[in-house]
Amino acid sequence: MAAPLKETALSRRLGTFVGAAALVVALDQASKAAARSSLTLGQPVTLVPHVMDLSLVYNTGAAFSIGSGKGLLFVVVAVVIAAACTALTCKERTIPLPLAATLGCVVGGGVGNAIDRVVFGRVTDFFATTFIDFAVFNVADVFITCGVVLAVALWARWDKDQAADEASEGR
Repeated sequence: MAAPLKETALSRRLGTFVGAAALVVALDQASKAAARSSLTLGQPVTLVPHVMDLSLVYNTGAAFSIGSGKGLLFVVVAVVIAAACTALTCKERTIPLPLAATLGCVVGGGVGNAIDRVVFGRVTDFFATTFIDFAVFNVADVFITCGVVLAVALWARWDKDQAADEASEGR
């Protein structure tokens, strides 16, 4: 029999979510500012030989330049996702804090890239893998990608625990 899921106070859930999002936005914006001030467009700098370069690139689209020039659309998508994640974090009383933090990381990444789109009209990217041919990316992209993967895993576990609790209560 699964242990009943513990209700987490709204202030704790929301604080965890907002704190994670704010931290990601701060890391993302600081790293992009550093890249813009210290890197030169078209002149990569080796970070880890044969693995990763720092290479300043500006992107008006999304990953792999998909939707180039559709920045406003991506800002709207980021706002919708942020609103949905915030609503979920507020509404679900048993959401585990690691899931709330992970959703905050996804939102922080989306907000970080949205800030670039609104302020600069493009996203600053600077991590370039050299061991494979891959898109140039930034800190926000890392948190979005890893956050979504981790959130799916945490959600599945949480959902399974909820189903087990409901089954045990029905007996």
